[in-house]
Amino acid sequence: MEKWYWMIVVVLMGLTVRWAVSLNSYSGAGKPPMFGDYEAQRHWQEVTYNLPIKQWYFNSSDNNLQYWGLDYPPLTAYHSFLCAYVAKFINPDWIALHVSRGYESQEHKLFMRTTVLIADLLIYIPAVVLYCCCLKEISIKKKVANALCILLYPGLILIDYGHFQYNSVSLGFALWGVLGVSCDWDLLGSLAFCLAINYKQMELYHSLPFFCFLLGKCFKKGLKGKGCVLLMKLVCIVVASFTLCWLPFFTEWEQTLQVLRRLFPVDRGLFEDKVANVWCSFNIFLKIKDILPRHIQIIISFCFTFLSLLPACIKLTLQPSPKGFKFTLVSCALSFFLFSFQVHEKSILLVSLPVCLVLNEIPFMATWFLLVSTFSMLPLLLKDELLMPSVVTMMAFFVACTTFFPVFGKTSEEELKLKSFCISFLTSVTTMLLLTLMTVTLDPPRKLPDLFSVLVCFISCMNFLFFLVYFNIIIMWDSKHGRSQKKIN
Repeated sequence: MEKWYWMIVVVLMGLTVRWAVSLNSYSGAGKPPMFGDYEAQRHWQEVTYNLPIKQWYFNSSDNNLQYWGLDYPPLTAYHSFLCAYVAKFINPDWIALHVSRGYESQEHKLFMRTTVLIADLLIYIPAVVLYCCCLKEISIKKKVANALCILLYPGLILIDYGHFQYNSVSLGFALWGVLGVSCDWDLLGSLAFCLAINYKQMELYHSLPFFCFLLGKCFKKGLKGKGCVLLMKLVCIVVASFTLCWLPFFTEWEQTLQVLRRLFPVDRGLFEDKVANVWCSFNIFLKIKDILPRHIQIIISFCFTFLSLLPACIKLTLQPSPKGFKFTLVSCALSFFLFSFQVHEKSILLVSLPVCLVLNEIPFMATWFLLVSTFSMLPLLLKDELLMPSVVTMMAFFVACTTFFPVFGKTSEEELKLKSFCISFLTSVTTMLLLTLMTVTLDPPRKLPDLFSVLVCFISCMNFLFFLVYFNIIIMWDSKHGRSQKKIN
């Protein structure tokens, strides 16, 4: 009973922080003609409610794809339709076809913020609580502390409740998937992860670790016996879940192709805006987007992504374990973020989720990474006027982590001697603080208007490359010494 009492307190604290952030501005508020992601979510509700399902992904006079055309999988569209149904009941003007474009009011803002909170309560928060309760060999206090720190992670709060998106839905489904396959509920875990992919295609960042972990389990059971049965069941679950989600779009081949074209728009280029990955950072010195043909950019990004994640995936397939699975999720997601094609700054949340899951095992490095991940989105957060919420939530998260975890505690010499990274950590944090102050207080040179944004992305990218090497060393080091159950304090 004591555990659940404190878990309820933690959830209430997380909800309070979320609602406080939601009282601030949102993406594109009062900025026509395109407004921002808030308007994109509202517009999808307008489109899905007023148009037949076959027209949701097609350009027409009633659905101009240049104006926030739907570019997420069917489950996102169904969610938009469900929200639109409720919106129609409350105020039909919110989703009126054409005339509701750019609609803004306090009542509508309250409605939209509430939809995010409800999605969080139904999917993401229960997954976090159950995951922390299932952690083994730690005290109730540590389980509660772990839940608190995960729920206070500022990146997800600022994007979903400040900028405005529904990332907690796809990340929540993914977390249910992690929980399922880690506890040998392989079919339920696979189903949950399929729902995650069908909500946001970026969940493909996590797909290879899921595939390798489950395939490794099948190998371990023996492909001529129980392993073959499990493999067939998993195939059936995946095929059935995708079929049900995509069924309305399988009626015509052109329908399916159009949805896929919307989900993977290669014409947008190697990267958009200022994102803290290798290609955007390298573009500072050599304009690869202008020099190389599009198909060459795709090939290069694929090769770098594949090669960077291959060692961890091979190791997970050969030696499947829940701990190795979580660290491989981090490594693969980070490889996708750094090297893949068409990456957005908000995609770092896909790396942050599995890092949250290893917070109890490597609190120092996990806390450091999660702070950098939030800092990497600084240009976007400043654009949305979320400076103060960013500062407050990051401070709250850092205080919680340093209070409940031995972030700067002694480290075993047998591991990676994390204490030697303290100077690097302090240097990294100091750089982030100084760059934030410069961005807020100074005007960039006229010839370099994006100077501070580019510096934020470059510094963050250098940190992420360091973390990629670190997490891969953790994976291989664990393999070398065979100490899968030993925690890194």
